[in-house]
Amino acid sequence: MILDEIVEDKKIRLSEHKVRISPSEMRRLAEAYDGPSPSFRKALAKPGISIIGEFKKASPSLGKIDSKIELTDRIDDYNYAVDAISCLTEEDHFLGNVDYLKQIRAMSPLPIIMKDFMIDEYQFYEAKAIGANAILLIAAILDDAQLKAFYQLSCELGLDALFEAHDEAEMDRALSCGAKIVGVNNRDLRDFTIRLETTHRLSKMVPEDRVFVAESGIVEDVDVRFLAQCRVDAFLIGRAFMESADPRSLAKHWKEVYNSCLQG
Repeated sequence: MILDEIVEDKKIRLSEHKVRISPSEMRRLAEAYDGPSPSFRKALAKPGISIIGEFKKASPSLGKIDSKIELTDRIDDYNYAVDAISCLTEEDHFLGNVDYLKQIRAMSPLPIIMKDFMIDEYQFYEAKAIGANAILLIAAILDDAQLKAFYQLSCELGLDALFEAHDEAEMDRALSCGAKIVGVNNRDLRDFTIRLETTHRLSKMVPEDRVFVAESGIVEDVDVRFLAQCRVDAFLIGRAFMESADPRSLAKHWKEVYNSCLQG
């Protein structure tokens, strides 16, 4: 499964990161960070639909993405149109880099989630040190002890955690950890097929006091209309925005489509 390959490659990359900046130094940098700390959770929990605009260069399912505008212009659009930003920092399969997040932090007041495959404490200190406000905890690659320990570390560092589930068992594990933000990845990590029905099915498990995020597969109006029936608080949108020449207008349009569904 591609997920296993990504995790193995991440272990190799982490060893390289630790040579450049030691774990003790990265922890010191994290503890010394005093930059912007907007709340990721609050940005998603506000009334109405919130949108997380993603910055990524590629993905295993799509290959290299044909981005229509440069990072600076894209983030400028995001600053006006979305509620939070997701930045891929995984190097081998998504062509991400922590430097992208550093650049975005310098350009945006919005909360930023470092979207990566978090398997080591080092990554959480790194996220804090480079200005992230939230991290991703993927239930499929972490056991219960890791989920709880990493969530506790995130809280200690002042980072929000988006727990990602793909099925009922993973959602149950996330909720059992006390997750305040839960997301459903509509992309099946075994074959990369998209099923928005996954969000609809798992939505029945999510308590109303949790922030609920739909991830992946939102590419046209019909997807927004379908998800409007699932009590989601936020959309995480990557490909559609990255391939759009005008993500600002697209985000505004999809918020209007979502609101029209609720009013109708």
